[in-house]
Amino acid sequence: MELKNFDEIISRVPKLNNPLRVVLAGADGENMLKGLFQAQKEGFVQPVLVGDRARIMVQLEKLGLEREPYTMADTAPGHNVTQAAIDVIRGGDGDILMRGNLPTRDFLMPVLDMKNGLRTERVVSHVSLASIPEYPKLLALSDMTVIVNPNPTQKMAIIKNTADALKAFGYENPKLALMALVENVNFHMPDTIEAQRLVSEQKRHPFADCELWGPISYDLIISKEACRLKNYDCPWAGGGFDGIIAQDLIAANTLVKSWLIHAHALTCGAVVGARVPIALTSRSAKAEESYLSLVFCAILNEWRKTQKEG
Repeated sequence: MELKNFDEIISRVPKLNNPLRVVLAGADGENMLKGLFQAQKEGFVQPVLVGDRARIMVQLEKLGLEREPYTMADTAPGHNVTQAAIDVIRGGDGDILMRGNLPTRDFLMPVLDMKNGLRTERVVSHVSLASIPEYPKLLALSDMTVIVNPNPTQKMAIIKNTADALKAFGYENPKLALMALVENVNFHMPDTIEAQRLVSEQKRHPFADCELWGPISYDLIISKEACRLKNYDCPWAGGGFDGIIAQDLIAANTLVKSWLIHAHALTCGAVVGARVPIALTSRSAKAEESYLSLVFCAILNEWRKTQKEG
């Protein structure tokens, strides 16, 4: 199975008798609010707004949303807004955490703090899903937000989290590319050596439910013409991969921002591996991307329940 566009993702949102309670930390973000209330209109979430009440009300009134259903947790000046949102979830009043108008570091530090109980034995990483013009299907990318310079163990976890996210969307055997500067193993390029070792380990002792290929350069992942000109033989190169595992956070973050700015891509993203799904998009993201990130989280949440039941 392959997903061609986000409409196919939206069609997979579960029909819920009890909408998921989305706890929005820093709920004065304009496009986050638009995306959240759109998801409520679609019937699969309920907003829980956390932050400065006065600032939130200004935004709600500006957007004409002040009469829509929601609950609010007002935070005192100087109080950690993300911590307040996590406390709502820990108290049993939230199902999904969402980043609002907060810097990434301020949002992630309490999330990653072991005492808050959102961490599990799994490594936490971010998975983005993108619709890119001229690429034949949706393409996952990881990790561009959480782990700055992953070691081999963390990279294995990033691969597993990405494969699991794609399986939640219905992929039976995701095809993941280990991106590197070049496609040949080179002693002077550690990322190529690491990619070769990860592929070998996956073949010997599979650590993720996916097909893994690498090292492979970005042009070969994307372009059939590049494969032809370089005489590169890979069954999924040139448009067949379902996801890219980047060398590090800088490479992934730069790549996704290039897609957004230069290719006018549409993306959504979530943090995977925590006790609850976490919707996380850029503060400059469109309202549609915030909405799609909640679609991502709702589907992931439903899939995780089936895994526990199994």
